[in-house]
Amino acid sequence: MQGEDDLRGLAKVMAFMRAISIIILLMHFYWFCYGFFLQQGWTLEIINRILTNFNRTAGLFKHPIYSKLFALVLLALSCLGTKGVKNEKITWPKIYVILTSGIVLFFLNTPLLKLSSSSTAISIYIPTTSAGYIALMVAGAWMSRLLRDNLMDDVFNNENESFQQENRLIENEYSVNLPTKFYYKGKWNKGWISVVNPFRASIVLGTPGSGKSYAIVNNYIKQHIEKGFSMYIYDFKFDDLSTIAYNHLLKHTYKYKIKPKFYVINFDDPRRSHRCNPLNPDFMTDISDAYEAAYTIMLNLNKSWITKQGDFFVDSPIILLAAIIWYLRIYENGRYCTFPHAIELLNKKYADVFTILTSYPELENYLSPFMDAWQGGAQDQLQGQIASAKIPLSRMISPQLYWVMTGDDFSLDINNPKEPKILCVGNNPDRQNIYSAALGLYNSRIVKLINKKGQLKCSIIIDELPTIYFRGLDTLIATARSNKVAVCLGFQDFSQLTRDYGDKESKVIQNTVGNIFSGQVVGETAKSLSERFGKVLQKRQSLTINRNDKSTSISTQLDSLIPASKISTLTQVCSWVRYRITSMNVSSRKFFTLKSWWTMKRSLPKPKPTKRYRRYSRLPTKTERII
Repeated sequence: MQGEDDLRGLAKVMAFMRAISIIILLMHFYWFCYGFFLQQGWTLEIINRILTNFNRTAGLFKHPIYSKLFALVLLALSCLGTKGVKNEKITWPKIYVILTSGIVLFFLNTPLLKLSSSSTAISIYIPTTSAGYIALMVAGAWMSRLLRDNLMDDVFNNENESFQQENRLIENEYSVNLPTKFYYKGKWNKGWISVVNPFRASIVLGTPGSGKSYAIVNNYIKQHIEKGFSMYIYDFKFDDLSTIAYNHLLKHTYKYKIKPKFYVINFDDPRRSHRCNPLNPDFMTDISDAYEAAYTIMLNLNKSWITKQGDFFVDSPIILLAAIIWYLRIYENGRYCTFPHAIELLNKKYADVFTILTSYPELENYLSPFMDAWQGGAQDQLQGQIASAKIPLSRMISPQLYWVMTGDDFSLDINNPKEPKILCVGNNPDRQNIYSAALGLYNSRIVKLINKKGQLKCSIIIDELPTIYFRGLDTLIATARSNKVAVCLGFQDFSQLTRDYGDKESKVIQNTVGNIFSGQVVGETAKSLSERFGKVLQKRQSLTINRNDKSTSISTQLDSLIPASKISTLTQVCSWVRYRITSMNVSSRKFFTLKSWWTMKRSLPKPKPTKRYRRYSRLPTKTERII
């Protein structure tokens, strides 16, 4: 009740001040337009004496501007203490227009007083001054009704969901450094994403066209070549990544202690491909190696089997193919131990095949289920077991594939310190179901050979991972850190990985990877990433407007730092140019602006000269290749 009485008292005081302001304005008209009022007979002697004494005491009417300023000050004070009902339609532009019009009409018509003897001039001066005063009073009233807390300025909550990011460059002999721009406190800032330890593995997510390869994968390839890594690249859309790797290697060959060799495996165009036998007998020391190779081949040909491991008609063809591979390994010391020979032998009559295989004691027990079915007269069952292996493998009968997989141009130990290699394996989207099995076999052999102590630092770049079954990938991610093997996996969505790798293996890969880069993703993937970013205290503001007053309440709530909706609406990745002094050592390399780079360029040592090279828009043939 006391508060209401105070408000009523304040309102009366403001009304009294406004009334005095109006009286001062009327006195101004009477004093400076006295001739006009005298002609009209609207004068009184008592008013004359009062105004004369008032002017003698305060000097209010010595100049027209004094009385106007005094009336304006009283009007401003009355508007300052007035609380109007808030209105969202009142904006500052409208107030500025009314305020400017009022000032012009109220102050800039003073020259009309010099024509005070003219009734026409006075009849213009009084209305314009009155209109200006009314406009100023309206502007003051609108200011009190203006809603200063405009909650619709940031409808997407960008300010609340922005945060300070790393703007320092942190670099070492293994790191991958990506330049970024981020929005924080109303402006865009330049920063760095520094993957200081790439051996914890990285995942690059994003819908088609979100910039995965351009922003992340290409930088991994270039920067790891600059730092002397051996490399394995799975190039799904051959030869996009391979061309980048080859040209960059030509330019930075001097970064390696031993000059690396560049190899390509491509089944579409054998003229631009090297030959390599993934079933090289030198790297197969036990029948379990043959089983692993057969397992990889069959699951790449039948990805639906990944979720059915342990079923009778899944394990039977794998065991049969493993027995054939191991037979080729022990026959004549592995002279015919190649994948094409295994396919051809499997397609012979099963009576001949079983007779040959069971003649070896180490395979007799391995094939006992097949022999029991054969000798027990279960021909239908046996035919089904053999057909489960023959039908998928028959799709791989191809002269190009046979030629590539029977040679020995190089070995798959790509991180051998004595013979480092950069290997690019190409696939074809139109024939991925055929080529993936062969390429998966290369992958499984590489995983075992590179994950060893004392080898050269190595980078595994796999773009579009779900298009190929990479057996042992989860183990490689979990154990290869100490062996300096950096894994970078690119794909579009977690659901895509779950579909092709199965739920269990997909979850293992997702949860063991240490670094995740994400472009635009939707659905469950966006929610999962939002949870990874965690929650922070978000400020919430609410506004209530009633007839007499408004009330504002501010609260904090623990909410997602980056909600899933923001991840689902990310735009395509854009890059910005940076200036780097490449002639300095990795340990002392620094980044400068263009001006400081130019001033320091002369004082720096010249970079080591490199061999002149031709930049290829495609991978060269063997006769064109200089590495």
